[in-house]
Amino acid sequence: MLPREAAAAPSLAVLKARLDGALSNLGWWKVSLPVAGGPFLWKPAKCVDIALSSCTDVAYTQMMYPNFLDQKSREVIEYSSEYILISVLHNLLQGECNPDLRLLGCSVLAPQCEKDKVIKPCRHVCENLKKNCLPAFDAIDMAWPYFLDCDRFFAGEEEGCFDPLAKLRGEVDVEEDLPSDLPGTFIQFKHHSYSQMVSMLKKTASKCSHIATTYSIGRSFEGKDLFVIEFSTKPGHHELLKPEFKYIGNMHGNEVVGKELLIYLAQYLCSEYLLGNPRIQTLINNTRIHLLPSLNPDGYELAAEEGAGYNGWVIGRQTAQNLDLNRNFPDLTSEAYRRAGIRGARLDHIPIPQSYWWGKVAPETKAVMKWLRSIPFVLSASLHGGELVVTYPYDYSRHPMEEKMFSPTPDEKMFKMLAKAYADAHPVISDRSELRCGGNFVKRGGIINGAEWYSFTGGMADFNYLHTNCFEVTVEVGCEKFPLEEELFTIWHENRDALLNYMEMVHRGIKGIVSDKFGNPIKNARISVRGIQHDVTTAADGDYWRLLPPGTYIISAQAAGYSRVMKRVTLPAKMKRAGRVDFVLRPVEAWPNKLLRRSMEDMYDPYDPLELFDPHAQHGQPEARGGSPPGREKPWWWSYFSSLDLHKPLWLLKQH
Repeated sequence: MLPREAAAAPSLAVLKARLDGALSNLGWWKVSLPVAGGPFLWKPAKCVDIALSSCTDVAYTQMMYPNFLDQKSREVIEYSSEYILISVLHNLLQGECNPDLRLLGCSVLAPQCEKDKVIKPCRHVCENLKKNCLPAFDAIDMAWPYFLDCDRFFAGEEEGCFDPLAKLRGEVDVEEDLPSDLPGTFIQFKHHSYSQMVSMLKKTASKCSHIATTYSIGRSFEGKDLFVIEFSTKPGHHELLKPEFKYIGNMHGNEVVGKELLIYLAQYLCSEYLLGNPRIQTLINNTRIHLLPSLNPDGYELAAEEGAGYNGWVIGRQTAQNLDLNRNFPDLTSEAYRRAGIRGARLDHIPIPQSYWWGKVAPETKAVMKWLRSIPFVLSASLHGGELVVTYPYDYSRHPMEEKMFSPTPDEKMFKMLAKAYADAHPVISDRSELRCGGNFVKRGGIINGAEWYSFTGGMADFNYLHTNCFEVTVEVGCEKFPLEEELFTIWHENRDALLNYMEMVHRGIKGIVSDKFGNPIKNARISVRGIQHDVTTAADGDYWRLLPPGTYIISAQAAGYSRVMKRVTLPAKMKRAGRVDFVLRPVEAWPNKLLRRSMEDMYDPYDPLELFDPHAQHGQPEARGGSPPGREKPWWWSYFSSLDLHKPLWLLKQH
């Protein structure tokens, strides 16, 4: 019997396995010799240039073979089910989480390599993406890919990982160094790339962190964050009775002036507030301001490739999906015209028709619609280019066959007042010369009803007015869509006061709180103005804002289960701040008007298509008789992997 200390020596196979593991950990890999059944050699792995077409836009240039899945060549990777999946995910998920998931997959299939060492992607990036994107996989009945296992193929920050999505957040581009002795009010009048724009917005928010913050309302089709910078005395929060205002720029990617103006405006608001400018301090102290410089960053990149001064009227206008965002919103104007002749019908808070979702809806469009639902915006403007004029709703003609027809909203007087607030403060728009950019509109005062200029459907301004409380105009800020950099300084000074003047219009009309007799706020109460067939509703805290021109009005407040309260209100011509009009509603036993109750309680479809929309549902098609037995057929997306014979991704099947 052997003594206890003399344990049996490890077998040759065990020693070989230990050596293989040690060499693998050091970055060596096996290479078979070209002899049938012959031995193999261990060879040190080295960094090589990335040659995978779906991974050429990652933030690094070199990878290493074998990758984390032990795939040892480009050919093996490209014919794998994992690579095919990341190549088609943008189609399967209809742009959701794109290109985030592809870049995350590339960090595993084409791992970053520096100095012949592999760097693992960060685990927290994987975990955050999985949390946000797993519902999109569930919606198409697909399992989370095994190679995106956050514990298996990713590392903690303490291990020296890298963020594969840093490029999407504008963290890769390096901003050019500026002299350190520049004044705090310095604005660099230049065209900003996407990453430079993000960097500038973040720097501005950091400089004024007590009154500013940045956030994203969603992603473009190509995965760029749609960044907003917000100014308020309590950034990130709605404050009682403080109106919400927004500017949106670069809806058409090749119309870049609006984007640059909003970047400059953000810097100006920050620096002037710090300097004690009373106008700016009053504006920010009493308003929550949201600036979205670029709604179409994908289109902008395409236009920027052409260069300033040489861009045509089409290149970059649309999104990466070839969609015109200002034709992509639901057509609620046609429904408003249909309702106009119905006694008692309201021309506000019109729900989105289900048929709208059967078409192609851009992620940028959906992001704006969700944004409008989440914040009780009062006033807005979208900045475009190609002319010099301010247009206001409706943008779609009362008679579809009429391309140019005056088509006013119930708030025609207020919209004209809003449009003139911008036009009159703009030195060129207010210039009476007809021999200039925008000269065609001189006799109209630089403003025009949108449908009277030219009619189109699916516009954002009409949607704002008919689906929410928000009034929006469209400002064409210049005849050049992509001007040279040396023109930007002049353009800023022409528009600066007009931008401020328009923002201040959010304080016109009335505001107040609707509550019950115990002081509890009443959400979704309707505020009606006699003679104007368009209501606004109260926000979650019971507060409301109703834009109105000077005059005398009969205002009423009503809510389901409460009696109506009416008040007479006079707004003097020189009054430049909203009058305070509160309402206290008393409950009633019976609610006689069933139609009104239903319209107030069901303002939006209870099965909210914005929240529940499945882009892959077979809308409008009859179900096969008897249906298909569960689990018998493969999902619809299985056909994407038909070219694979022995290596089909069974790991994507939930039942598997």
